Amino acid sequence: MPNDSVVTLKARVGLWFSVLAIALLLAGPASAQDRELLNSSYDIARELFAEYNKLFAEHWEEKTGETVNIKQSHSGSSKQARSILQGMDADVVTYNQVTDVNILAERGNLIPEDWASRLPNNSSPYYSTMAFVVREGNPKNIENWDDLVREDVELIMPNPKTSGNGRYSYLAALGYAQDEFGENQDRIDTFMSDLLGHVKVFDSGGRSATTTFVERGLGDVLLTFESEAMNIPELNPDENLEVVVPEVSFLAEFPVAWIDENIEKKGNGKVARAYLEHLYSKEAQRMLAGFNYRVHNETVKEEVADQFPEVKLMPIQEIAGDWENAMETHFSSGGKLDQLQRR
Repeated sequence: MPNDSVVTLKARVGLWFSVLAIALLLAGPASAQDRELLNSSYDIARELFAEYNKLFAEHWEEKTGETVNIKQSHSGSSKQARSILQGMDADVVTYNQVTDVNILAERGNLIPEDWASRLPNNSSPYYSTMAFVVREGNPKNIENWDDLVREDVELIMPNPKTSGNGRYSYLAALGYAQDEFGENQDRIDTFMSDLLGHVKVFDSGGRSATTTFVERGLGDVLLTFESEAMNIPELNPDENLEVVVPEVSFLAEFPVAWIDENIEKKGNGKVARAYLEHLYSKEAQRMLAGFNYRVHNETVKEEVADQFPEVKLMPIQEIAGDWENAMETHFSSGGKLDQLQRR
């Protein structure tokens, strides 16, 4: 039978290990990632946010002493929004279309309806427009929208039903037709029907459309964001692809929002808001311009003025009234897009 001193020693050792275990448990998070964010984003933004995530993680650690690990989810922005409505617990969204953020308020009550007023420039820290990518030497002599409806031209573009990129391409073409033909709705409809009829492949998203054009070699012209278009020749130097930016195009805003319900549940409010607010910083705006996005910071705009051609950018209000009307009139089942494709 053990004596009292042995029992006391065992008790002390047991108590010591218990205290040590509790101390290690409490100290554990400090030695691991302090925070983890999930960013739900559009199809062609993989490289952009891979770079931005490193920039923000360094900023956040310097500011707070915390480390943060940012995970990404990418596909067409409409598909991403549906995934959140179905339960994906994204902390923030960085999309390429306002309606895909609106739906999170309207159908999911995940964010307030006035989300666009929470950050500058309608919560769009950067913007772009639509452009054309053509083959080496521009063999079809593509210069403007009307060149896309010639008989010998085949187009590749994302599907407007599934991709913000595709909807922007459609609306940019519509804006050109309205600018060109004025109130003549028949000529506008004929042009739009012809353009859609020249699309060889409607891909689900912008990146898949790029793959179809570059890697599969299909089509004469790829319609996509100016930012994506300018990146493609740099990433595929052996192809000698060229970029054409038409003189009239669409103002493509890139809205961002934190998902209130998710960040409250996960305790990520401060870091999620900071992640989006930092996109407006001078260093982040320079990085965005490096990925060929147009930015709002006046200093950076002056620095990169030669990078972007002057374009008449038509906002959604000028082309379709507002996004709600655009979605109902053009992209709903049986809407204008479906009608034009049946002509």
